Amino acid sequence: MKALLDVAVPTITFVLLAAVGLDLTAADFSKVRRQPAVLLAGLLAPLLLLPPLAVALVVGLEPDAATATGLLLVAACPIGGISNTYSYLARASTALSVTLTALSCLIAGLTIPVAGVYLEWRMGPSIDIVPPSAGLVVRLLLMLSLPVGLGMWIRSRAPDFAERRRPQLQRGAFAAIAVMLALVILESPAAFTADLAATVPLAASFILGSMAAGWATSAFVTTDRRHRFTLMAEFGTRNFAAATAIAVTMLGRVEFARFATTYFLTELPIMLVAIGVFVRKKM
Repeated sequence: MKALLDVAVPTITFVLLAAVGLDLTAADFSKVRRQPAVLLAGLLAPLLLLPPLAVALVVGLEPDAATATGLLLVAACPIGGISNTYSYLARASTALSVTLTALSCLIAGLTIPVAGVYLEWRMGPSIDIVPPSAGLVVRLLLMLSLPVGLGMWIRSRAPDFAERRRPQLQRGAFAAIAVMLALVILESPAAFTADLAATVPLAASFILGSMAAGWATSAFVTTDRRHRFTLMAEFGTRNFAAATAIAVTMLGRVEFARFATTYFLTELPIMLVAIGVFVRKKM
């Protein structure tokens, strides 16, 4: 199973991130570039707010080392591609969501090491995170930024092809997510289920705290409720595929990926409830 994970996880992550880049059009970016404050808040505020929130939860709830490291890794990762679906279902600002997600993943090779410096300084030897290095930055750029950039390049060069293939890519992305979830769970089903009593409350606390931070941040940069919901969803949606790929491929620690899987499975119902509440209030 470990050998399968080593091959499947980076491959699936590459495909998922390329799909994120392929989804971004020039029209999407032009719609939001006239509001640079919203764009900057969506890109920079999570980097400033979410790692400290994760540290506070680790200090306050004292999870085991593997779970704590998994949470900190998730907090350092970029926005997850499924956030675009959340904004679409809520009839919020999908263009803003697509742009933020793509740019967040594109610069993740640089932002993850920055977050790692903070986490290494704040938590020290109590967690098992590799200190950022030049080699790590290069590997992250190749693993995370390259596929997003490739998807954006294909979209710019062959927009008709990208638009025709978009439905198939979206279905393929959801299937790939399901495969990745299954691989991590099946690697050690007993360990995954045994941890749920601790990991689900921790994941829910971080998701709700992140969403609250996103909604509060949005109040400083926009009065548009659609933008505010999108920023809230972007804060609460972390890229579990990137976290899984880093845990399995770069750190060689599948146990760190278990929290990322729990995070994603916890995030889904919370976001669906938030979408339902938002849509009802708009009616």
